[in-house]
Amino acid sequence: MFDGVFMQGLLASMVAGLVTGVGGFMIFLKKKYSQDDINFMLNLAAGIMLAASFFALLVPAMQRISEFDPDIHVAGFWYAGAVFAGVALVWILNELLPHEHNNMGQHGLHFSLQKAWLFIIAITLHKLPEGLAVGVAYSAEDFMNPDSLVIGIALHNIPEGLTIAISLVAAHSSKLKAALTALLIGMVQPLGAVIGLLTMDYSDKIVPLGMAMAGGTLLFVVINEILPETYGTKQTEKSAFAVFLGFIFMTYLTMVME
Repeated sequence: MFDGVFMQGLLASMVAGLVTGVGGFMIFLKKKYSQDDINFMLNLAAGIMLAASFFALLVPAMQRISEFDPDIHVAGFWYAGAVFAGVALVWILNELLPHEHNNMGQHGLHFSLQKAWLFIIAITLHKLPEGLAVGVAYSAEDFMNPDSLVIGIALHNIPEGLTIAISLVAAHSSKLKAALTALLIGMVQPLGAVIGLLTMDYSDKIVPLGMAMAGGTLLFVVINEILPETYGTKQTEKSAFAVFLGFIFMTYLTMVME
């Protein structure tokens, strides 16, 4: 069970999770972070995650699943069903668990502790599917390079860790406690990776379906959780630029690491 692939996937997810703590400790770099600062970083992360989900999970899964059946329509049904299952999984979790989106201005403003933790729960929900994607990617490393996905998720974790810290500081927690909480939340990611690693069989069908499902979970996180946070601020051009910049950067990184 605990072979080389398992340990590599677990270690990679732990490193990516620890980067959430790096974002948390960025609370010490500035006296105040404006909403514009956070929006730009989150949109940059959204672009990175979109590219990572497509090029590291969805496209390789599509190529493999297209070989499942001579009838491409049947294979397409398998692929679309797996992506939908990933979206539905996170959607159901979002409906069942109470959480709140971030609508604060800057961490110098008042922010209730209860509201801060509802927001942190929302970010924690993201960590499980992100870890799942890492676990599935390492299970499929015989036909894809999982490193670019791990880097993309790690980069995405930086602004998330910072927003955790900002919300807690706004609720009158100390900066150190806020940063350490971000680090702790990041450690939810290896749990998702373990689930992905243990549930993926090294067969020709299970792993590609798992990749498509994991890609669907990441799409939901970006489209339903990250982008709506930032596009309501009427700075759509700046938001779009950050998304494009993140997407192009991750596309380049994926190409050079293949």
